[in-house]
Amino acid sequence: MTTPQSGGPLADLSAAGVSLWLDDLSRQRLHSGNLADLIKDKHIVGVTTNPSIFAAALKDGESYQEQAGQLAAQKASVDDAVRAITTDDVRDACDLFADVFASSGHVDGRVSIEVDPRLAHDTENTIAQAKELAKIVDRPNVLIKIPATVEGLPAITAVLAEGISVNVTLIFSLERYTAVIDAYLDGIEQAKANGHAVAEIHSVASFFVSRVDSEIDKRLKAIGSPEASSLLGKAAIANARLAYQLYEQKFSGERWEALAADGANAQRPLWASTGVKDPAYDDTQYVVELVAPHTVNTAPEKTIDAVADHGVIRGDTIAGTYGASSAVFSSLEAVGVDIDDVFAVLETEGVEKFEQSWAELLETVQQSLAEPGTENQ
Repeated sequence: MTTPQSGGPLADLSAAGVSLWLDDLSRQRLHSGNLADLIKDKHIVGVTTNPSIFAAALKDGESYQEQAGQLAAQKASVDDAVRAITTDDVRDACDLFADVFASSGHVDGRVSIEVDPRLAHDTENTIAQAKELAKIVDRPNVLIKIPATVEGLPAITAVLAEGISVNVTLIFSLERYTAVIDAYLDGIEQAKANGHAVAEIHSVASFFVSRVDSEIDKRLKAIGSPEASSLLGKAAIANARLAYQLYEQKFSGERWEALAADGANAQRPLWASTGVKDPAYDDTQYVVELVAPHTVNTAPEKTIDAVADHGVIRGDTIAGTYGASSAVFSSLEAVGVDIDDVFAVLETEGVEKFEQSWAELLETVQQSLAEPGTENQ
């Protein structure tokens, strides 16, 4: 097994400035020692969760039986039960990452928990639940995930203004990413005005990767021309690279420098959805082709294992790519791909998928609460 002491691709990735987070969490991982082993052996320095991850975790209900029984005895509602179960797992994960949090100067060792996806278009209730989740978890290394919908943008600002660290999720387009960075800067300025120590507020902007190729490749195959076929599998990496260019541009200049002088942290780009969905593609590409300083890659364990086994880390693979990346999008438009429509579809589907997963999660917990004899488990 590759260990931090013995080098290897994951050590190379970390040395290149990429923080590797696990895109998964379950009580089984926590209690078995699996997550602790990944921290020790696989350079994992954070965890992200989402409704789909919790839905999958709770389908393996054995780890949750005792708590479900206690909640049933208390006659907890299904929403309260889900909140208790998920925040307990996130709190325990935060505690497990406490040493990483300290040794990284509070940059890493982060664990994310998402607001109810049914609130994706409800600004005020997103703000309220984000504050509630931060209070319940009650750990300095928690990140509250808020989707980058139009309605989510003012919520991001408001939650940051309260001194709460935020993971902005479901970002697909450069246009929306620009608005996300502006929402972040507004929030940090307000937090400063509110008397919060801005050095203690952190944020990542989760730019989804593989789903971009899935949607655009589908459209390219439908077009079917040689020009369209030549663009298969190129859009997602190009999109993320252009996002990094935007990050470099926005976190410079007078406005940012004034905040940085007060200790503010730049909002790091996070590459999400980095498991390859098309088996024709290299299963490490959304990691090895998106290496740059001050980035996060949150990956499923299967992808992390693939990188550890055969990933080739070539140092920074984003610098110097902006012209070629922009040319990919010019070519996509030239063959007839409606890029704006792609991103609109991806955001809508992203919210819907998380809503479906949340419904599954609620149903699973409802069944656990209702099982006869559960309270005696």
